[in-house]
Amino acid sequence: MRESEIKKLIELVEESDIDELEISRWWRKIRITKRRASGGNSHNPAPSVVHEIPTPKPAVAPPKEKKEEDETNKNFLEIKSPMVGTFYRSPAPDAKPYVETNQFVTNGQVLCIIEAMKLMNEIEAEVSGKLVKICVENAQPVEYGQVLFLVDPNA
Repeated sequence: MRESEIKKLIELVEESDIDELEISRWWRKIRITKRRASGGNSHNPAPSVVHEIPTPKPAVAPPKEKKEEDETNKNFLEIKSPMVGTFYRSPAPDAKPYVETNQFVTNGQVLCIIEAMKLMNEIEAEVSGKLVKICVENAQPVEYGQVLFLVDPNA
């Protein structure tokens, strides 16, 4: 947060009836507290105090765990998202999912839908084999290149 923004927030706190204001932005938290003059006289507030509160950044999986995961999945082929959008396992909310874990899939078979900009895009299998894992929950956002499915071509 910029110094000019902080100064404006301090002025707002000092001019208002609130005693404390806390703002969180970009993994940083700032708390502005109005100190009252001694004696409890609420008509003569002392200057506000700004506290910067450290907040944890998003957790990232340790490389060691990632390496172990890669070793267990080394024989599996990944089917990745070709776009950014929302992942759906079935063609409609009340419909049966396209595929389930441990099901055999064939090249060209529809596996899911990714909604992007109100368009429903069918995602097809690029390989044939046993569907080992569905890596995304239904109705969750996905990124370009994110792994959607793991397929064992040797099954």
